[in-house]
Amino acid sequence: MNRRALFFAGLALPLAARAADAASTVEVVYVGGKDCPYCALWREKYEAEWRASPEFRRVEWIEIEPAHLRDAYQSRYWPGELAGILEQVPRKNGTPRFLIVKNGKVVFNELGADKWRRTVLAMQNELG
Repeated sequence: MNRRALFFAGLALPLAARAADAASTVEVVYVGGKDCPYCALWREKYEAEWRASPEFRRVEWIEIEPAHLRDAYQSRYWPGELAGILEQVPRKNGTPRFLIVKNGKVVFNELGADKWRRTVLAMQNELG
């Protein structure tokens, strides 16, 4: 193998590894409403601890939180790639909802502020 080919192969490996990491990104989608009392409860009880956790830094955190919870499942709040995630939600009602998405697939779907601990355990399992 000549030096030029070896040089370019050396450049390609880190790029391929970065692409593989990006492909296996774990996303956590929070669905709420600014007027949702249960969402306010989650924010009061769990949000600060969540944002300070090591898991928070390892996932892509996405918030869907329109002014009114009745709008939380309206497609206009789920643009681009999020539309595919919305399609995977079987019942489009209820907040707060926590979705764990890996490689574009919803792998965990939990509803309710009191179910946050289950969400964290499922997230830890997905992160390995």
